Amino acid sequence: MPYPTSAAEPYLLVADDDAPTRCFLGDAFRQFGARVVFAANGNEALALARNETFDLLVLDCRMPGAGAVEILSRLRNDPEANSGCRPAVASSAELDIQAQQSLLATGFHAVLHKPCTLADLRGILALAAVGLRTVPVLDDGQALHTSGTPSVVQALRGLLRQELLAIDQELDELALDPKGLEARLHKLRSSCGFCGATSLSEHIVSLQQHLKLDHRGAMLPLVEFRRSMQETIDVLPIA
Repeated sequence: MPYPTSAAEPYLLVADDDAPTRCFLGDAFRQFGARVVFAANGNEALALARNETFDLLVLDCRMPGAGAVEILSRLRNDPEANSGCRPAVASSAELDIQAQQSLLATGFHAVLHKPCTLADLRGILALAAVGLRTVPVLDDGQALHTSGTPSVVQALRGLLRQELLAIDQELDELALDPKGLEARLHKLRSSCGFCGATSLSEHIVSLQQHLKLDHRGAMLPLVEFRRSMQETIDVLPIA
């Protein structure tokens, strides 16, 4: 029976074939209020993720049976998997920058370097909010409450669309400039608030939290952020 999730107690799968690592990760995540289930190999992780709905998957890249990439691929391509669309983190002690970027492109929300710190894991746990919260791409009620009238909301949303198109073109370059990216995100989060772009706001918060880690153990979830931007662009009016 899947454990019921809540914003106060996220439900995590931690899959790693190293027992001390499982112990450390489990104890740390529990300190932050999470419920944790363990898998010691890839086959066990696959079975658990198929049968239960986790808020976050933390998968070791090299395990007997299947590693993180194979597990995620099989889950994403299995419409019956209960955790097939949940946020996922790849963990490893041996990854260069190119390998990390490849994992993010594969669909992982972040890459966790081992050994990691409690601060790293707190930031990683924030990704569980993506699975716990279901928010609309646009919230008209929030936008009207903030901006006042439908005509003003429409105008602001047109401007937001232009801003998102520009950021989408610059995102790869901004990713190399954390301070510049943080400045753009701060401005963008304000714009999203005025326009009721609630889903994108959630992803901005996640990205800002990762920037605060200063890349210690976690890579930026740019693939998911870009996907959220595109979803928002698609429903915004053309200015």
